[in-house]
Amino acid sequence: MTKLYGSVEAGGTKFVCAVGNSEFEVIAKTQFPTTTPEETLEKVIAFFKPYEELEAVAVGSFGPIDIDETSPTYGYVTKTPKPYWSHVDMIGPLKEALQVPFYFTTDVNSSAYGEVIARDGVENLVYYTIGTGIGAGAYQHGEFVGGIGHTEMGHTYLMKHPSELDFRGVCPFHDGCLEGLAAGPSLEARTGIRGENIPLESDVWEKQAFYIAQAAIQATMMFRPEVIVFGGGVMAQEHMVKLVHYHFLRLLNDYLPIPAIEEYIVTPAVPNNGSATLGNFALAMKVADQSQD
Repeated sequence: MTKLYGSVEAGGTKFVCAVGNSEFEVIAKTQFPTTTPEETLEKVIAFFKPYEELEAVAVGSFGPIDIDETSPTYGYVTKTPKPYWSHVDMIGPLKEALQVPFYFTTDVNSSAYGEVIARDGVENLVYYTIGTGIGAGAYQHGEFVGGIGHTEMGHTYLMKHPSELDFRGVCPFHDGCLEGLAAGPSLEARTGIRGENIPLESDVWEKQAFYIAQAAIQATMMFRPEVIVFGGGVMAQEHMVKLVHYHFLRLLNDYLPIPAIEEYIVTPAVPNNGSATLGNFALAMKVADQSQD
């Protein structure tokens, strides 16, 4: 009997669910809008229910979330700005309905693990999603970086660009954090134009790259990774990686040795935003094996 594994990318805008085999091949996939917890989780359960061969499921979720397995609120979304989802038990209802082991982590940790799987020999990697929000996951020598909870690297404070010292950013919690200054909505807040419609020659892209390069500097100084991957809609703009390279090298100022910049700061190796699905399949396989020990 073929063993199957489940992936749930639980995003603030949409959920993406997939079933795959031990070769990481996608057998089935669906997506639907993130609405209320009850309606959304019912759709997740309905998608996986027909697969009797399902061994385990990994969920990579928007956050903040409680990933401490000793905590009474393990598996919960905690204090989130996403309407209806604060203090919601995500894993409990899924586990009760499907009766298989679950692995619960952040969406960016899932993507980071997928990128590790896709890159032969890489053991130390940091993955950032630069989209509607910003999150990051760090993976080092077989473990995700974190302590009493997961990292929140999207909310580290940055040096503001000299031309916009009065720009607060769009984060409702922090004045001048990475998400507030460099997530997709910050483009529209500055220009009044959605990011995909802003001309390539606009100087707003240079400001974005300045902030994203600072995230890469932080990751370099704190984790010394082999690779830093930037995914998400903002980085889909082809010119952005080169702008980030320029600002990163200028800010680093030869302080530390790094690999060749074109191999060090990159976009995802897994096509079609598939990093999280690949990572979740691998994490589901891991938790299935652990449950049988």
